[in-house]
Amino acid sequence: MLVLLAGIFVVHIATVIMLFVSTIANVWVVSSVADASVGLWKNCTRGSCDYAPSYANEDALKSVQAFMILSIIFSVFSLVVFVFQLFTMEKGNRFFLSGATMLVCWLCIMVGASVYTHHYASGQDTYYPESHHGYCFILTWICFCFCFIIGILYLVLRKK
Repeated sequence: MLVLLAGIFVVHIATVIMLFVSTIANVWVVSSVADASVGLWKNCTRGSCDYAPSYANEDALKSVQAFMILSIIFSVFSLVVFVFQLFTMEKGNRFFLSGATMLVCWLCIMVGASVYTHHYASGQDTYYPESHHGYCFILTWICFCFCFIIGILYLVLRKK
């Protein structure tokens, strides 16, 4: 049981770190032709970064930014709640609160990544030709899967 709890804790910390990286880094869309990358916060072209994102629909971009920040907040809160419940909860109880907050984090990632995918998956709304998704976009979808798995494991996990 201790190995399972430690494994879930390590995966949860890795998920929080990946969420931070995917939200902060500016590699959501990459263009090999223009040597540029676009993120949620900046455009970087040939080493110089601009603070104005080059997206046509800025409302969608702001919603993606908000949901990614909310997912980080809920993920960190779920980690703190898990540690708190681990040391204060009686034996035989389940980690309902940490599981519920992790599933809210999963929902925030789903909404943010889905909005981004809907508006920018084809690359038509970016200024850069022949663009493709960068590692931040891929990390976001990996975190989406991890958050769902961790949330379900927290809900069914009992403290023994």
